[in-house]
Amino acid sequence: MKPTRFETAIALIDKKNAEDTNVYTTNGLNFPKELLYSQRMSQKLLQFKPNASRALQLAARAQHICRWKIDRKEYPMDRVGYLKWREALKKMHADLTEEILKEVGYNDEFIKRVTDLIKKKLIKKNEETQILEDVICLVFLDYYFEEFAEKHSDEKIIDILQKTWVKMSDEGHEEALKIKYSEKSLALIKQALA
Repeated sequence: MKPTRFETAIALIDKKNAEDTNVYTTNGLNFPKELLYSQRMSQKLLQFKPNASRALQLAARAQHICRWKIDRKEYPMDRVGYLKWREALKKMHADLTEEILKEVGYNDEFIKRVTDLIKKKLIKKNEETQILEDVICLVFLDYYFEEFAEKHSDEKIIDILQKTWVKMSDEGHEEALKIKYSEKSLALIKQALA
């Protein structure tokens, strides 16, 4: 049976992310970092919102498409540099995704919907944009938080947790509190939310 347009788009996003030479090791297995991240985004989205639209599923899968191509070091190592880097990434992610979606035959309206989600337009005003932001935060908390916390001071972790929490919806908060954390991480989370 011929794959659907959606399945082909997912496969093409994965193909791009499989080119990532950065390796992430989990359970003794090595994965291209952004390929693993994109698969975790899809999995978490469907756990959180099993009836997520195709547009939202594609935006989640392409959230970090080819992220490694724009190095953080290309921008000043300050807040302004960080924000410029993030904007450049969003634009690149949206542009690459747009190319793939055009290639598989999606119409301009659908493509704009997906790229607006990737660019996080109308966050807190658009339900799907908020769901995507919740999923990004949930993936961080579930898969990357413990490792991140080991590398930074408690003060920085508490600050990051507070910033993460503000980005999330009440439903996202509920889901985040279901994640199994280490005792130390749970203590930091409780401190951050106090």
